[in-house]
Amino acid sequence: MRGVNGRRYFGTDGVRGLAGEAPMTAAFALRLGAATAEHLRARAPGDPSSQRHTVLVGHDTRASSAMLVAAFAAGLASRGVDVVELGVVPTAAVAHLVKVLGADAGTMISASHNPFGDNGIKLFDASGFKLADTEEVAIEGLLATLAAGDDALGLEPCTHEAVGGVQRYRQSDGHYLRHLLAAAPYLDGLRVGLDVAHGAAWQVAPNVFKQIGARLDVINAKPDGRNINQDCGSTHPEAITERVMRAGLDVGVAFDGDADRALMVDARGRLVTGDQMLAICAVVRREPAVVATTMTNLGVERWLLDRGVRLERVQVGDRYVFERLQRDGLRLGGEQSGHLLFLEKATTGDGILSALQVLAACRTSNVRLESWMDQIPVYPQRLSSVPVAAPDRGAVASDERVELALARAREELGDDGRVDVRPSGTESVVRAMVEARDPAVVERVLGELAEAISEAARGRPAHAVTGNAATQPGQGASSSDASEGE
Repeated sequence: MRGVNGRRYFGTDGVRGLAGEAPMTAAFALRLGAATAEHLRARAPGDPSSQRHTVLVGHDTRASSAMLVAAFAAGLASRGVDVVELGVVPTAAVAHLVKVLGADAGTMISASHNPFGDNGIKLFDASGFKLADTEEVAIEGLLATLAAGDDALGLEPCTHEAVGGVQRYRQSDGHYLRHLLAAAPYLDGLRVGLDVAHGAAWQVAPNVFKQIGARLDVINAKPDGRNINQDCGSTHPEAITERVMRAGLDVGVAFDGDADRALMVDARGRLVTGDQMLAICAVVRREPAVVATTMTNLGVERWLLDRGVRLERVQVGDRYVFERLQRDGLRLGGEQSGHLLFLEKATTGDGILSALQVLAACRTSNVRLESWMDQIPVYPQRLSSVPVAAPDRGAVASDERVELALARAREELGDDGRVDVRPSGTESVVRAMVEARDPAVVERVLGELAEAISEAARGRPAHAVTGNAATQPGQGASSSDASEGE
């Protein structure tokens, strides 16, 4: 179970886990649906028993999504809440439709960029924002009580007219499609490659880009329930990179499973991360400041500062980017993974919208994407993900071995590099990130950090980490260019 901040189930992006194992079971989804219904009723003014609520439920293309949708919807309906099933839609469509349709809450069944075996449940409030920590804590309290049976809450049976109904949303209404088109530039024959990751964007993304004049080349658009994110999409951008280069395309876009994030590829085959997408939009829009995370590249930060844009850092997780944006009255923020927030246009990350905004910035500035890439410096940056049992992630990340390795890395890198260690909020790993001007230094320091994390996870007696520590990530760790997020 992957909770954070004292929560047992909710992490940085809803509840997530291996489908079929606790907590991602049909029984849990049923109970979570009932708890969500009771939470809505408890917040309603007047007599809660007289209130009627509506919750939207969307999902991605995973085989397990249908099971969880049915169970969650049943839980809602069992406690008197009406359900509107949206079918396969991006996460951002759920957030948008909650407001458009005047629903009381929204739910997305998806594990985003995770492998198909995982699944998750994300909750949105009536304004289309992800639930606040306090609301998730309240729902967890109801979950615990409901586990003891309805009598524990003193609930009256929900029968006859009180039982909630379930209906399907008419996709032909096109509310979300029109929302995207309103924020889209005309592409006038631009040759665009789309990797829709066999996921939630597999129909709507090509539809949008066709309507704005793109000449499309679409890959990985045959979802079978088990191939979502498999060697494709934003977690495997090499697929769209290869297509852009082989077909001579002007730009490529890769989405993740629920399309709340996107990465791009320029005409020369260079990966455009969320850092660079954020930087391009910030400069063209003349933002005074943007919010990013501890993963955001130092070279990008310094480039923005030279152009009058201040970069504020928060911990990884779009909820933390959102909180800082709201606190400081800013509009634009995001993560290196391609999870961007344009708060004047959307309440949550939207990969399709993000790609459209970058292309709009290129059109407005009359500067091609590859020319922007020539300008923006990026320091070598690498990420290592060390497997750690979920309950131990926080303790391992703060272990004395890890703290010592961190202190030595920061002393060595000084002002010309950065290092970060953090427990993942969505996976059973502890991540280490290192960036510096010298790629050899990056690899060596990353190896020392990963080994320290592995030792802490194995529970070895503490000892000093020396300069001769392993130069490769610790046993079981995976290493990659740092472009991940939760």
